Amino acid sequence: MPQSMSVFAGQGWLQVGELVLAFALSALVGLERQLRRHSAGLRTQAIVGTSAALFVLVSKYGFGDVLGEHVTLDPSRVAAQVVSGIGFLGAGLILTRRGAVRGLTTAASVWETAAIGMAAGAGLWVLAVAVTVLHFVITFGFQLLGRHLPGGADAQIQVKVVYDDGRGLLRRVLATVTGDGWSVQRAEQRGEHTGDTVSVTLELEGARDPQRIVAELSAIDGVRDVQLFRENELE
Repeated sequence: MPQSMSVFAGQGWLQVGELVLAFALSALVGLERQLRRHSAGLRTQAIVGTSAALFVLVSKYGFGDVLGEHVTLDPSRVAAQVVSGIGFLGAGLILTRRGAVRGLTTAASVWETAAIGMAAGAGLWVLAVAVTVLHFVITFGFQLLGRHLPGGADAQIQVKVVYDDGRGLLRRVLATVTGDGWSVQRAEQRGEHTGDTVSVTLELEGARDPQRIVAELSAIDGVRDVQLFRENELE
C-alpha cells in the first residue's frame, strides 16, 4: 500500500459517517434527558456516544501500521475498557437522598449511549438505531405503563406557588396537593417583593401526572402563578 494511502487508512468517509451517526443518536438520547431536566443531558450524552465510537474506530484502525508477522492485536480490548470506564462516570450520577436512590436511569442512559456509540463505530448501525428507538420506548412508554401498575415508580417534582397573602391559602394549597395523591417532602415559604403575595416552593413525591396538580393549583382563587421546576424519576 502506498505511504499516502496508509496514512489515511481507516479515516475515510465511512468512518466519518459512523462518527456522525453516533453523534446524532447520542444527541437524541441526551435531548430526552435534557427536556426532562436530568443531569447528563444533551452535551454529556453526545460527547460520551461520539467518544465511544472514536475509541472503537481507533481500536479497529489505529494500530494497522504496527501489525506484522510477529505483532497481533485484539481490537475488542479497547471496547472492553470503554465499558469499564463508563461505569465510573455513571457512578458519579447516582445520588442517595433521604433513603431514596436517584440518578440510576440517567446513569444507565450514559452506559447505553456509550453502547450506541460503540455499535455505530463498529459499523453496526442497524443495532445502534434499534437501541436508540428502544430507549424512547423505555423512557416514555414504560413511564406511562408504570403509572397504571400497582406500586408504579414515583416521581419527584418541585412546584412554586405564588398566592395572595393573608387569606389562609397555604392550607388550601397543601390540601389540594395531598388530595391529588402527592406527598409533601419539603416546603419553603418566601415573601415576594410586591408585599401582597407570598410564594411557597413545594417538593412533592408521587405517581400522578404533574401537569394535573399544576392545573388544580392554578384554579384556586387567589393563586397568582404556579411553576413546575423539575420532574425526576425515582429509579
